[in-house]
Amino acid sequence: MGASTRGRRCSFAACAAAPAGTDDGASASGRVRRLPVRRNRRQVPRHAANAAARTDTFLGARYRRIVKRRGHAKALVAVARSILVIAWHLINEPEASYQELGSDWHQRHLIPARKTRDLVRQLQALGHQVTLKPTAA
Repeated sequence: MGASTRGRRCSFAACAAAPAGTDDGASASGRVRRLPVRRNRRQVPRHAANAAARTDTFLGARYRRIVKRRGHAKALVAVARSILVIAWHLINEPEASYQELGSDWHQRHLIPARKTRDLVRQLQALGHQVTLKPTAA
């Protein structure tokens, strides 16, 4: 995008959400002061992610999938980054339009054979002997 942070190029998402508003001179304790002007630039994507996390959309489902294994804060940052990537594509590609994938997108694209194979491998790695037989439907 052309924005730079301390002499290096950064992506749209990184420049918008990363703590780029730091003072270049760290104190003797090693702490770095943040410039107050940049605080809003970090908070807005996280507020949007917090709102999206409560919806029944693809981004809400993404938050719920990530929060299980990574925690609330990291899930919010991941969803905030997703929002920024979507915004970047909408801004830079005039013909692009946003299409909601739905909260069940991952379930619809799940391949049962692959999931079964992965779960069997996990159980075998734990030292279990696995025998599968299909259930009568």
